[in-house]
Amino acid sequence: MHGETLPIPQIQPIRATIVLPQVTDAELSRFADLIYSQTGIRVSPQKKMLLSNRLRRRLRDTGVTSFGDYYRHLVSLPARHAEWDAFLQEITTHESFLFRDENQWTWFRRHLTELGGLGAKPAATGLRIWSAACSTGDEPVTIACSIVGCLPNYARWRPHVLGTDIGLDTLQKARAALFNERAMRLVPPEYRSRFFIRLPEGPQWQARPMITDMISYQQHNLLEAPREKNFDVVFLKNVLIYFDGVSKQRVIEHVRAAIRPGGLLVAGAAEGIGELVRDYERMQPWLYRKPE
Repeated sequence: MHGETLPIPQIQPIRATIVLPQVTDAELSRFADLIYSQTGIRVSPQKKMLLSNRLRRRLRDTGVTSFGDYYRHLVSLPARHAEWDAFLQEITTHESFLFRDENQWTWFRRHLTELGGLGAKPAATGLRIWSAACSTGDEPVTIACSIVGCLPNYARWRPHVLGTDIGLDTLQKARAALFNERAMRLVPPEYRSRFFIRLPEGPQWQARPMITDMISYQQHNLLEAPREKNFDVVFLKNVLIYFDGVSKQRVIEHVRAAIRPGGLLVAGAAEGIGELVRDYERMQPWLYRKPE
């Protein structure tokens, strides 16, 4: 063994994973002001960890190495750049699923049943419903399922459901009308079999054309006036809780202009809009009728 040269073991390089800390207070303030100016959503200091986690995903996707550099990169881009859409979608996306808030959908189906049973005639514009901040389309699909399931001769009402959201990628997912088992968990069994197709690959369901054909989608920022008006019902749920008073009032003014006289506004139970719609008839803590 003497004089024998032993092989030198190969040392594999260790690839260090850089873990960014949370945003600093100063960075949080800058991003919060930026988000507020673009969406009206106020990010509180208590959301530091949530904001940090969501920003890290944008850093990974863009290859930018620090929060400060990403902020400078973002504000240097034109307003229509795809990264703005990705950033705002990351910040504003929240969980959504079909038939969320069951008591509201119980009311809505009863309202539609009574509407058809009373012999009411559709307006010249047909039945028009706006799902604002619709995310991945769960709410518009729920609305369409309720219309087909409860309104006799629904086709003669010429129903049109408009879904809007700030995120382009979110709207692309909404148009696909694909839902996993978690999103489908509250769908009534008779609706599941009648209005959805079970796909062979993975635990996914797709809404049938009879549902999707009555829905259209548009990109829309709630701080701006919508392009369409004269809605019979507007759903504005679980979004204004992220707005401060000034932004909330601006959104409500746009929504007010979009609802026809006598039309209905369906809000989230915790939206806190009572003072902003004092002239509306308060039918439920979350349901308001605009004056004729």
